[in-house]
Formats: sequence, C-alpha cells, structure tokens
Amino acid sequence: MAETHSHTLASGPKEFIAFHIGAQTFCIDIMAVREIRGWTPATPLPHAPSFVRGVINLRGAVLPVIDLATRLGLSQSEPTARHAVIVVQSTGQVVGFLVDAVSNILTLTPDAIQPTPEVASEIARSFVKGVVASGSQMISVLTIQNLLPEAMLDAA
Repeated sequence: MAETHSHTLASGPKEFIAFHIGAQTFCIDIMAVREIRGWTPATPLPHAPSFVRGVINLRGAVLPVIDLATRLGLSQSEPTARHAVIVVQSTGQVVGFLVDAVSNILTLTPDAIQPTPEVASEIARSFVKGVVASGSQMISVLTIQNLLPEAMLDAA
C-alpha cells in the first residue's frame, strides 16, 4: 500500500536532538541545529548575563555560548572535554548551547508532546514547550528562541 506524504510539518513527526544537563534530559528541534562541537573555553564578555559563558571563534565568526544549565535555573556547568556545544540558528541568530552531553535523536509526533504542567512558573513555561514521556524518563522540549538573551532578540 503506497504511503502518501503530506507536506504539513505540524501533523507529521519531527526530529529532535536530545541532550543531558545534570540528571535531566531536554530536547530541541533538529531543524534549528547547525552542528554539534566539543567544548572549547569561551572568552567572557563584560556585563553579559550570568548564563552567557562568553564567545568562541566558529570559523571566523563570533559565536556566543549560553550555559543552558544556568539559563534554565539549574546549577552552573563546570565544562569538561565531555561537554558539548550545540550550535543553533533561531530568529536569524546563531548561538551555542553548552550542554553536558548530547544523547540521541528522537522522532516525535505532535501528540507525543504533552503540554507543560500548569504548576510550572511562567518562565519555565516560556522555555519548555512541552514534555515527552520516554520510558521512565521525562524529556522537556525546549523553545529555542525563548532561551536566547533578550539583547540578542532585540538585535534580530
């Protein structure tokens, strides 16, 4: 039986990159991911928000690196060689997200993503688009553009 593929992305499955921060697992839409690279020390920026680790040189371009643990209100990462930087592009900005480790690629259908619980704070709901149950684990689906620093959004 021939399958018909519809071109409406909203109804079909989408791929997400899953990664760890501490004991928690998060994921982001793979379409926004440009590359995944190892951690290299970032040059701090004066007066940058606490979650901005600094900038690194990405093939001649200045790439701001956001410590996702700090951005999400978790304890700040102490990056090691095992950490990874997920380079994403969103709303015209290219940034790196510092994570503990990239785990795998998930294929999720829209109905697999449960809404963020109402008990979550307004800030938590702005970062977390929804939650996916995967075995005994809960994976938070992040909204990339809301994780970017406000100044970067204003400049976009």
